[in-house]
Amino acid sequence: MPLEDGKVDVVVSGLVLNFVPEKSPALKEILRAAKPGETIAAYVWDYAGEMQLMRYFWNGVSELFPNGAAQDEGKQFPICKREPLADLFKAAGLNAIKTTALEAPTIFTDINDYWSPFLRGQGPAGAYCVSLRDDQREQLRRKIEDKLPYAPDGSIPLTARAWAVRGTA
Repeated sequence: MPLEDGKVDVVVSGLVLNFVPEKSPALKEILRAAKPGETIAAYVWDYAGEMQLMRYFWNGVSELFPNGAAQDEGKQFPICKREPLADLFKAAGLNAIKTTALEAPTIFTDINDYWSPFLRGQGPAGAYCVSLRDDQREQLRRKIEDKLPYAPDGSIPLTARAWAVRGTA
């Protein structure tokens, strides 16, 4: 990072650390820039747990297309859990490490509102979705539609959880 050593008051990595191939060197670079005693924090989606919009998608893939399940972010990004995040911060030498769950409601108006982002091909789930044949994609959509929870008004209330960790340099 183009920052001087020990000059930054707070460093936060938001929803990106899981995509960094070399996590330890990245965290050491963050620590290099931080002032001693200042806060370092990160948060990542809980892909394997309560990032529900993704869980319903990948659970459907696992049931219908087991070969595609390997692309599940919950499997690809094992750092996206409380303990691995804390362990990464401990290994980097941070102190006073705390983790917490950050949860937000994600309410979709209907199945089309839920499904349409996957059709844009963005991220592992979207890329997998658009790689399917039309009939397979429709089969997956129906499988997910049958499993989703619906409110009386037809909306789909889900939870999006991220794991957050902080420590001091």
